[in-house]
Amino acid sequence: MQIPHFPEANHPLVKSLFHHSDQELLSLFQRYPDCGKFFTVIFCRYSPIVYTLIQHSARSPVQADYLFALTWRHIYYELGGLDLTNPETGKQDLTLQNWLINITAFCINEIKLPPTEAIHYSLQATSPPLWCYVEQALNQLQPVLRLIVLMAQTFHWSETRIAAYLQAEGENISPGEVANFLQEGYRMLEDKLPADIRAIYLGENLTQS
Repeated sequence: MQIPHFPEANHPLVKSLFHHSDQELLSLFQRYPDCGKFFTVIFCRYSPIVYTLIQHSARSPVQADYLFALTWRHIYYELGGLDLTNPETGKQDLTLQNWLINITAFCINEIKLPPTEAIHYSLQATSPPLWCYVEQALNQLQPVLRLIVLMAQTFHWSETRIAAYLQAEGENISPGEVANFLQEGYRMLEDKLPADIRAIYLGENLTQS
């Protein structure tokens, strides 16, 4: 299995931060949670190491890609509270690289992967940083809006089928209203993505956002 290449590494926003140390990137990530570029740079810097560790433990390339994405999702949520310095000595006991290797080992051992045929994740279609920020944006949507977007995107249900499901759950929503909700959901989802993530992954001009 080849280590995948991630085109976001060549984006000017990402390249402009390559000179920062790991500790600087971690501090910037924690200080500016509304910016996605710092996590993306950490991802680009360490994805080869993480993928190399994972590819030796997965049974198939599809499982390797999915475990890789799940590991970075775990890393994303853990990084927010990470402190590499020892509170007693004030010195850095652990490097970010060592911490990432430890987290990857934890995920390899703890995450139970579904069989290959049950995995619908595509690494080429959705890079892990984009996945993390889309999930974060989804969690900010109203429950019904989030459910409609997920049914359309994850299960590829038609508007009629979504309306029928919601009506069975006691929500009086017509297929036409589902279509309107979907448009609103997509608009809000994009709006809640960090501007730099939209620039890096969706090709949006940062000055317009």
